Amino acid sequence: QVQLVESGGGLVQAGGSLRLSCAASGRISSSSAMGWYRQAPGKQRDLVAIISSGGSTNYADSVKGRFTISRDNAKNTVYLQMNSLKPEDTAVYYCNAISYGNNFWGQGTQVTVSA
Repeated sequence: QVQLVESGGGLVQAGGSLRLSCAASGRISSSSAMGWYRQAPGKQRDLVAIISSGGSTNYADSVKGRFTISRDNAKNTVYLQMNSLKPEDTAVYYCNAISYGNNFWGQGTQVTVSA
């Protein structure tokens, strides 16, 4: 099993920044891809950004140039730096890890961006 614990969400004004962290523990593979997804009320959960164990990244078009995903493999931690936040970024953000072919999710952290 893998446990994912997110932190760093909160309330911020439009144009502001937040940094999310996700610490993984348990049976996590050194080759795990990790990422962030988000789900707004009444909408499906969508990919925000993903990073491979080697550092390759992929972003949703809506966050390119504003969000940056990074990871510290020694700490099994993935980060999401979110800049120039917009009200439409408001959602619950979930950390995700794929380890030994299994999909794991964190409990989610709320990000609210006020206009």
